[in-house]
Amino acid sequence: MSNTLSYQEMGRTARDQTHTLFARTMGYVAATAALFALGAWAGRNLTGGIGIVLFIAAFACLIAMRFTARRSTELTVVLLGVFGLLIGLAVAPVVAYYGSMDPRALWEAGGATALFIAGFGAAGYATRRDLTMVARVSFWALVALIVFGIVLIFVNIPAGDLVYSVLGLVIFAGFTLFDFQRLRNNTDAATAPLLAASIFLDVLNVFLFFLQIFSGGNER
Repeated sequence: MSNTLSYQEMGRTARDQTHTLFARTMGYVAATAALFALGAWAGRNLTGGIGIVLFIAAFACLIAMRFTARRSTELTVVLLGVFGLLIGLAVAPVVAYYGSMDPRALWEAGGATALFIAGFGAAGYATRRDLTMVARVSFWALVALIVFGIVLIFVNIPAGDLVYSVLGLVIFAGFTLFDFQRLRNNTDAATAPLLAASIFLDVLNVFLFFLQIFSGGNER
């Protein structure tokens, strides 16, 4: 009887830790998204060249987070916030351009992104099937998509932008499934900032792909 109670208590403790990690991680995602929005607004008049420098600085913060995650949660959270602000500043010229061409596309992309992440996130969180292979396939598919994007710069392929965006959404559907499954299977609070960074990158990329789709590829 005591063993049964012990197992039940362990199960409740694990569930409580999982729920706490979920709430904390999604709180970090929301805060990072808010800082991204602030950066996108503040940097709306920046040039593309400055955006590239800020983009590099943002990903330097991500790399630094890998080293600070086990040493200082507070510093890792600060780096996550700086990353959100810098990446917002980095993509601000792109977002401003789309907004000037078709402001409605921004709202449509935002709404579609929310539904996309909610749907695939819930599916990934609920499934018990191991999605590690999905993540591996998605990674190599992303590498291929990057190569395809480079080709599009030099070769005019009919509907190439649309194909690129749709393929990107398929790939990040896989990443979203996997990241939310990692969130469910984890109980270590120290991983919350790193998980939040991964999920935020899913959100950001999905938003940019939808933005390109709803704007009709006006950037080309």
